[in-house]
Amino acid sequence: MSTESVRAHFESLGLDLPIIEHDQSTATVALAAQAFGVAPGQIAKTLAFRLASGQAVLVVARGDVRVDNTKLKNALGKGKMLSHDEVTALTGHPVGGVCPFGLATPMPVYLDASLKTYDELLPAAGGTQNGVRVTPEQLAFITQGQWVDVCLAAPAP
Repeated sequence: MSTESVRAHFESLGLDLPIIEHDQSTATVALAAQAFGVAPGQIAKTLAFRLASGQAVLVVARGDVRVDNTKLKNALGKGKMLSHDEVTALTGHPVGGVCPFGLATPMPVYLDASLKTYDELLPAAGGTQNGVRVTPEQLAFITQGQWVDVCLAAPAP
């Protein structure tokens, strides 16, 4: 059902973006990079946080960077990562397949500036064996995401 909600989201926006299915797991950055034959930085990982205000938000970042707690606090307020159960309940996607598309619960999406390093990104598509190829601009359009700088410096591609 999760991948179907992603397809429905794309269709509602008039987008014909093929979801790439794999026989192998894409549930981690390393596995996804291997499956798609790309650099780990091109994997767009989606992280879920609960801010001090109580609001749940998604942060999408390059697969090879870490969120900087100070930058997150300065940009969005203090945040705590959600548990696996909370993530699954809020997004409707399994951990390892969480993406900012076709969400069960609408929530703000923040896109880390590190994503702009690459012309093509591969976020999950609602499953642990799939993904979709998008540009940073497409990702921003599809998610209505806001660009922020919340990660540690990214390694050179």
